[in-house]
Amino acid sequence: MTHTTVPLTRRRAGETLRRDAWWIQPAVVFLVLSSFVVYATWAAFQNAHYTAGPYLSPFYSPEIFGDSPHAWFGPKPGWWPGWLPFSPALLILPIPGLFRFTCYYYRGAYYKAFWADPPSCAVGEPRKRYLGERYFPLVFQNIHRYFLMISVVFLGFLTHDVWKAFWFTNPAGGVEFGVGVGTLVLALNVVMLTGYTLGCHSMRHILGGFRDQFSLKPLFRVPYRCSTCLNAAHNRWAWTSLLMVAFTDLYVRLCSMGIWVDVRIL
Repeated sequence: MTHTTVPLTRRRAGETLRRDAWWIQPAVVFLVLSSFVVYATWAAFQNAHYTAGPYLSPFYSPEIFGDSPHAWFGPKPGWWPGWLPFSPALLILPIPGLFRFTCYYYRGAYYKAFWADPPSCAVGEPRKRYLGERYFPLVFQNIHRYFLMISVVFLGFLTHDVWKAFWFTNPAGGVEFGVGVGTLVLALNVVMLTGYTLGCHSMRHILGGFRDQFSLKPLFRVPYRCSTCLNAAHNRWAWTSLLMVAFTDLYVRLCSMGIWVDVRIL
């Protein structure tokens, strides 16, 4: 048998033999994620226009402290630092934010788009060493499963917000059942977030009974398969839920500002 030695060469940053437009996907990821981070940060520091009737923006839910009727414990607490701008969203957004930031799919997406690690397959990257996620700071990516568990609790709060979005104040001052466009927007947002969360790679392991062999716990085969079905489209759930949660906040915000009128369907 003839053996051939193939020399390995390290490409310079951005160097590649590919002739396709490989840069489009990381560029789109960079643009979309950057836009979302900018909008979410801006919306979080507004501390205004996050409620409209029975609707509450998912960026502010649950509203632990705040000035709206949705607040659990009333307005800004006295212990809040005076130098730090107050917003109910600042107590909430870090949880779903870190859940997405440590997501297995998003890691592969933003590693390419923001760190060029690597920019794409068969494209030279601007570094010579790879430390992986066993060292600081990327070792903190292992906290993903814990933020997943907290995010599941947040899904319960968002589902409760959808229930409250069915009840409107009537002209007599009472409360009546109804369905508005905002009700459907909040409901669709929960559906998208649920599909993304339940299809998470870590969630599959949890629903599988924390076992690698189903012969040990056959009871968990069905929930594992359901999660696997969602996981097959995890990338699509990730992007649609990201865009939907931003649109839901925008919808509530524009209704609160009087720019959009919430149409009552029922």
